[in-house]
Amino acid sequence: MKNIFDRANFVEKTLSKIYPEIHSPLQFSDPFRLLIAVILSAQCTDGRVNQVTKELFPRASTPEDISKMSINELESIIRPCGLFRNKAKAIKLLGEMLISRFNGKVPNSLEELKSLPGVGHKTASVVYSQAFGGYAFPVDTHIHRLAQRWGLSSGKNVAQTEADLRSLFDKTQWHDMHIRMILFGREFCKARGHDVVKCQICSKFREIIITH
Repeated sequence: MKNIFDRANFVEKTLSKIYPEIHSPLQFSDPFRLLIAVILSAQCTDGRVNQVTKELFPRASTPEDISKMSINELESIIRPCGLFRNKAKAIKLLGEMLISRFNGKVPNSLEELKSLPGVGHKTASVVYSQAFGGYAFPVDTHIHRLAQRWGLSSGKNVAQTEADLRSLFDKTQWHDMHIRMILFGREFCKARGHDVVKCQICSKFREIIITH
């Protein structure tokens, strides 16, 4: 299967069958809680983030709540996520900025999201897509690895990989493909100890598989 569009179509159909119903790995009930969860997820597992937010959100579920918390209190709660000092500072500044610039609401545009403390392109894209239904294809390490492994991108960085994937899939598929690729990468197509023959996707692309 050497044609890249044929491979993309096969990937989409296969992942849709494996994961017919999808939901975000992060637990949230509104855009603000999703934004906080995504910030906390940097270099941290989604499972651990969900454990931390179960403790954080009952105490602070709005920008106003966050802005009133001390840095020490925030750090003590989010410590298990790693990089907790930087994240605590960013989250507190985030709460204050949302109040001062956006009337306590999470903005629904990519550019405004990226203007917030602790929010880069990937974080903004996740929130834009999952909270507001915007067209975005956030690329994490799992997606970057799979895109190269399956010959869907030769990008040397996540920005190029994102551009390649956006060109291969219809924008109405971006949200679902983002989550499905992450789930498949974690469950079946891991970075190490991966068996190409047993993989439902890699086994079909053996002639072009690049080991990553």
